[in-house]
Formats: sequence, C-alpha cells, structure tokens
Amino acid sequence: MIHELAAVAAEVRPALAPGSAKPIAVVGAGAIVDVGHLPAYRAAGLDVAGLTDLDPDRARTVAARHGVPRVYADVDELLADDAVEVVDVAVPGPAQPPLVERALRSGRHVLAQKPLAPDPATGRRLVSLASSLGLVLTVNQQLRYDEGIAAAHAMVARGWVGRVHSVTFEVRIHTDWSPWPWLLDSPRLEVSYHSIHYHDVVRWFLGEPDAVFCAAGRAPGQRAVAETSTVTAYLFAEGVRALVIADHNTTRAAPSATFQVDGSDGVIRGTLGLLYDYPHGRPDTLELHSDVLGTDGWVPYPVTRRWIPDAFAGPMLALLAHAAGGPEPVTSARDNVGTLELVEALYRSQQTGEAQHLRPT
Repeated sequence: MIHELAAVAAEVRPALAPGSAKPIAVVGAGAIVDVGHLPAYRAAGLDVAGLTDLDPDRARTVAARHGVPRVYADVDELLADDAVEVVDVAVPGPAQPPLVERALRSGRHVLAQKPLAPDPATGRRLVSLASSLGLVLTVNQQLRYDEGIAAAHAMVARGWVGRVHSVTFEVRIHTDWSPWPWLLDSPRLEVSYHSIHYHDVVRWFLGEPDAVFCAAGRAPGQRAVAETSTVTAYLFAEGVRALVIADHNTTRAAPSATFQVDGSDGVIRGTLGLLYDYPHGRPDTLELHSDVLGTDGWVPYPVTRRWIPDAFAGPMLALLAHAAGGPEPVTSARDNVGTLELVEALYRSQQTGEAQHLRPT
C-alpha cells in the first residue's frame, strides 16, 4: 500500500510546469489574498509582480508582508504594466465580471474567483470572450486541489472503490459573516459563496446530475438576509446519489466537516480540517477501505498539505501550464459554467420547493 499511496501523492501534488512561469498581478488585497493566494504562490515559486486594492494602505501592508515588489495605484495602472501576463481577480463577487472582462480585453490570462459570474449567461459570455482572444480563463475552485479531495478523486479514477454510487458532504460549523459586510446584504449566500465548493466537487466526481432538490434556512435573528444553511439531494442515472449538508449555524455542538465516497468495492472518507478552526484549521484526514486493494480495514492516507493556503496554488499552476500549451485546467471557466448552471438550479429549487431537472426527461 505504501507504493500505491505514494503514487497518488505524487500525482496530486501541484508543480510549476517547465517553461510556464509568467508574471502575475493581483486585483484585491483582502484576507483571502493575504492568507491564501500569496502564501501559496510564494511557496510554489510563482512570480507575483504586483497588486492593487481600493485601500492603498491595505495594499502596501499585504505587499510588504509577502515580498510583492509593486503596488499599483489602481486597475488602470496594473493593466498598463506590459510586464504583467496573468491577472488574478480577487474581489467581491458583484465586482468581478467587469474586471475579468477588462483584464481579458487587455490581453491577459485571468484567474477568477467563485462564483465566476452571477448567472450562467454571463459566465458563458466571459468564456466566449476568452476563447475568441486565445486567452486562458479559469476559476479558483481550489477545493478540487485540496490534497484530501484530489487524492480521493485519484483513488476513484484508479478503481480502488469500484463503481461509485454515493458522494456525501456534511458540514456543521458556526460562521460569522461580518468580516464580509457585502455578503450580509447579498440575496444569495450559502450556496453561492460556500457550498459551491462541495457542489463543484460533486460534479467533478459524478458529472452532471439528472435532478437536484435544495432546501434552505436561516437562523433566528441572523444579520445576513440570505440563506445560511442548505440541504441538497442529487439524483443521477442508475441510482447514483449525492447529498450535501451545509449548516453555518452550529453554535453548541463541536464543528464537523466530513466527506465520504461510497463505491461497490470500497469507501473513502475524510475531513476538511480548515473548517474545524477557520481560518487556521488543522490537517485534513483521509482514509481508504478497499476490497480491490485488500486493505483489511481502514488505511490512512498521509495528507501533508492544507486547503488554505496550499490548494490555492493549484488553479494558478494549471492556468500557467495551459497557457504554455498544456492541458485545460480541471477548473476551467468552460467547465465552471456547469457549476453555475447547477447553482441556478439549486436556487430555483429553494424558491419553488420542487426538484429541478437539469437534463431532458
């Protein structure tokens, strides 16, 4: 088993492809850039040429902390820097699409955040624009690059659990949304800005569902106007199912964040350590019980990296590799439109109280 697990670890460890390095500039210097993007890029040996933020003092502080050599006065100055070849747009969701479009029209490859756009039509328009300009547009759905999730996906691809018939995420945590004031008034919250990660991973493991049902709730007296807890059931062909439970209102019980992949010949289960003490977190866990490999019980996979910051290198490294002629990233904007369509279906289900069919019946 040691050799088999070592092969998985080698496969899922992101690395800078030879000859793919390009200067990167970041739009936004918020908390996630400070604790996620920039530490991950530095660890991966990437060239961050500069950044900008609406708060100049914040921009200077973050740049100094991470050794970023230049702080641009604004987006105009950033895009006027001919040395920049890639733009990482890391701003609140409503502000993102026009900035992505500006960066693309300036001739830069772009990494966008989730959600890529407020609706699938806008997402498709951005994908079409990038394609017409011959540029790479990808989305920072970095949970696909979290080591535990990526290793589980690699195990499934190797056939270690046989035919997968169920994927489950169950997250019960307490989230204080006040650090993101713009989210408090957002008409969409939990699905669009949190569990979109899990829904995106379900698509990665199982493909497009036939139908989905999503119920949403709010805690009494909560400040946020939109949903803060959701339960989603997926229906796929041939009896395959998925379930995503995400509750941000757990105040008395200990936090938990688990996932499980059930197959005909085995089970994979794990924890998302980040959510047990966000944003500091703890190491993820991953275990495999495989009849195919004859594990004789549960075998731990040695997770060595964390969701934040380590997984944040993955989408950018994949973008750079694709720009240099490599394969399309697994979090390409083209693929991510499918996640946007799924999110729309989940909100329609919340509004109607009915299952939504994503494929013709």
